[in-house]
Amino acid sequence: MRTTHDAVTVRLYHLGDGPEGGIAETLCYGPLDKALEMAAAQPEAIQAGLYIATDNDVVAYLDLIGG
Repeated sequence: MRTTHDAVTVRLYHLGDGPEGGIAETLCYGPLDKALEMAAAQPEAIQAGLYIATDNDVVAYLDLIGG
């Protein structure tokens, strides 16, 4: 992920499994710090499918936190 700050607006979404590659379900649009807080509160099984998108990048939540 490119350099960013905790107040940048991001999209936190879960990419679920499905017969055609799954569906992206948006959990929130908001500041990065709030998205990370929400992601951390999710069960481990959900965290594995979480992604954070900025205006110019997408990163898996677990990669971002080093998990």
